[in-house]
Amino acid sequence: MPITIDACAAQHQGDRKEQQDRVAILPHARKRGVALAVVADGMGGHTGGALAAEQVIHTSKNNLDHFSPEEESPRCMLENSMREAHTMIKASRFMNEKDPHSTVVMLLLQPGKVTWAHCGDSRLYHFRGRQLMHRSVDHSYVEHLVASGRITPEQALTHPNRNVLLTSLGGQEEPKFDFSEAADLVAGDSFVLCSDGLWAYFEDAELAAVIADNSARQACELLIDAARQRAGGSGDNLSLAIVKLVEATPPAKPAPPSGFTPRPRG
Repeated sequence: MPITIDACAAQHQGDRKEQQDRVAILPHARKRGVALAVVADGMGGHTGGALAAEQVIHTSKNNLDHFSPEEESPRCMLENSMREAHTMIKASRFMNEKDPHSTVVMLLLQPGKVTWAHCGDSRLYHFRGRQLMHRSVDHSYVEHLVASGRITPEQALTHPNRNVLLTSLGGQEEPKFDFSEAADLVAGDSFVLCSDGLWAYFEDAELAAVIADNSARQACELLIDAARQRAGGSGDNLSLAIVKLVEATPPAKPAPPSGFTPRPRG
């Protein structure tokens, strides 16, 4: 049965004075069935983080519009988008005397295939129904401690340095990127891109259940409401994009006109 896309992007300012996250689901300008979902979590003082995250979205859209699947690999397009955003953010600090940075996670959808990349601690989850297929590994100090066996994943949730990043766009050092992809897609697959203002409040299984049991829009609303309640008045900006693959419903056959009785062929 054909597969269609159910997608939604949403965000909340949380309890911060300014929204420095940016999120978008961007269709390709010319290629049917090609789209890009992006979440960027900006950092860097008043307006600086917002400008950095906005630059990520702008650069991503420009690269998507020029993306030709026949001539350029998905990974190359994603990497170019992040590198160009990094260069532009880094240059902007000399113009506005701010210290802007941004994380990013992006998902490129093509017919029968998805490719994703991230830098920093904005995450991507791939679920199949309620089963976790993949979760990106944060470029953060606590994830480094978990990987080296020095703390447990449970300890990472409350570690005092859990917000310390090892890489981001706009920093002095070259940023680190991770990539992955999936081609064996089926109805029931879903992808979640989100900033740490959202994922910090959920176990993987809870995220999977909410997304499996609701439309993309309903899931966004439920997750934001739950995150806001759990933040207890000290919540960060939060942003997410949900992309669900669902079975396409065949168009209903038109009903015959009232009073019409089909004649049997003879």
